[in-house]
Amino acid sequence: MGGSEDAGTGPRDLPAAEVDVIVIGGGPAGATAAALLAEAGHRVAVLEKSRHPRFHIGESLLPASLPLLERLGVAAQIEAIGLVKHGAEFFSPMHARSQRFDFAESWNKTLCYAYEVRRSSFDAILLERAAGLGAQVVEGCRAREVEFLGKEGVEVLSQREDGGCQRWRARYLVDASGRDTLLGTRLATKRRNRRHNSSAMYAHFRDAWRSEDPQRAGDIAVFWFEHGWFWSIPLADGMTSIGAVVCPYYMKSRAVPLREFFLQTISLSAQLAKRLESATLASDVEATGNYAYSCRRAHGDNFLLVGDAYAFVDPIFSSGVMFALQGGIAAAEAIEVALRTPARRRQAFRRFEQRMRHGPRVFSWFIYRMTRPAMRELFMGPSNFLRMKEALLSLLTGDIFGTTPIWASLRAFKLVYYATSLAHPRASLAALRTRARSIRPVQPERAAAGG
Repeated sequence: MGGSEDAGTGPRDLPAAEVDVIVIGGGPAGATAAALLAEAGHRVAVLEKSRHPRFHIGESLLPASLPLLERLGVAAQIEAIGLVKHGAEFFSPMHARSQRFDFAESWNKTLCYAYEVRRSSFDAILLERAAGLGAQVVEGCRAREVEFLGKEGVEVLSQREDGGCQRWRARYLVDASGRDTLLGTRLATKRRNRRHNSSAMYAHFRDAWRSEDPQRAGDIAVFWFEHGWFWSIPLADGMTSIGAVVCPYYMKSRAVPLREFFLQTISLSAQLAKRLESATLASDVEATGNYAYSCRRAHGDNFLLVGDAYAFVDPIFSSGVMFALQGGIAAAEAIEVALRTPARRRQAFRRFEQRMRHGPRVFSWFIYRMTRPAMRELFMGPSNFLRMKEALLSLLTGDIFGTTPIWASLRAFKLVYYATSLAHPRASLAALRTRARSIRPVQPERAAAGG
């Protein structure tokens, strides 16, 4: 839907385009919510500031995402662009061998593989699906102002690339604006995660080593090192995504251009550096700070926050896309109830809030402890006593939203972790002190920028 300002006419004087739901952001969370709401017969407008395909990091999917892609009707298209991923491999400089986790050994044996994907293609497929189901997708269009109208709904002023403005009015708003965190910032509900603070650098490499074993060629690899951890994600086109998630103090130590600093950082992991001996950098190096945050709430009377617009956790378990898909589905289900049966809106939105909090809460317990000696020992030598390894693998597959009965075994795993920590008090105390220093904020955005 178009619309522009006439001479002497301000944006607020423009006629408003009426829809049922406005979705701000066309990434996986927004596209999912829009697709399902449009499929249910509702009028949906998606305002996407970029134009797809566009670059995005976070290329590794989890097995639990595949049933969600089936539900969206895009499973075959994702299979066509993806590299099959059967497991994850962890490397520690303190251990002589790596530890591989095969998804087929998880509690739910049907969740046995996923895909590594180019996010530019993956996200475009989802957004095209939303449009194909009837959502009105407006790319190159940024939401500039949001006004809540009480029982009348919500109004959004958007601006296109050519400068033209459009007013939109809807019953409900889905904020899927990603790390822009539109509503979280404007409503002052966004907060830095005080228990975890990190920055990231990343790029694509050509001709990185990968296994000739088809069961392992698509595995994501995680490499611990002194200042954080690396990811290595092989892609179907021969490229490999490499990223370093590091403590803010380390980013602040940078005294050379970002590209050189990134390559120097890679050299700190002998295991990763060996994989990249014959590889060449095939993209610009990018960086970001303020890597972990959440908003105090995921909904209001007429808005919902999904995906990174609500929260972002350290990506060591590749949970981002799954949280986005789950959040988009949860938002669509909640708004469907609210539109069809307004009297049940509060209950539906409360259930939505619970689902949004569940994923980050489950993963964060492990994320906060991944650099500690006790956790590293348990990951590098997992035991299936009381089915703990199967439960841990279920976490790694993303199988935490269904009925798989993993929770007693995960509690047992946590007890073993605490016991292991208590058995080595000096190492545990030293790790706690190191972590306390590491997560102190040191202007991460500024430290990570430019160069």
